[in-house]
Amino acid sequence: MATAGRSSKIARALLNLSVIVLTIGIAAIFYTAVAYGIKKLAAYSYDFTYQIFGDVAVEAPPGRDVKVTILKGENSMNIASKLEDARVIVNKYSFYAKLKLKEYDIMPGTFILNTSMSYDEVLDTITDYTKSIDAEITVDEVEDSP
Repeated sequence: MATAGRSSKIARALLNLSVIVLTIGIAAIFYTAVAYGIKKLAAYSYDFTYQIFGDVAVEAPPGRDVKVTILKGENSMNIASKLEDARVIVNKYSFYAKLKLKEYDIMPGTFILNTSMSYDEVLDTITDYTKSIDAEITVDEVEDSP
């Protein structure tokens, strides 16, 4: 009888020990996941902020030229999406944030942009109508066309 009481105490102690080990294991997994999430969020935040305030381009020079047409009345997010689809900018959301922070006025027209341009260079181009290839067409050319 003494051995039955003793074996139940050992079984209870082993059960308690396994519950403690399991609890520590679950806590370790949870805190590791939280730390990993914080690390990923910090890296994304840094990259996003660098895209807004840094000098980022899709490709190294010389890059490739891309023709982008911006329509009159087109909203900023559509323009950012169009630039991202043309691989002129890295991220449409960071470009949109930069656009809104500096309050640029984008001009309609067709622009030749390069994949090695920074956000500032892209914005300098699309906010200046004289840099549009549409601006190069003179009144004489339009009147002479059939």
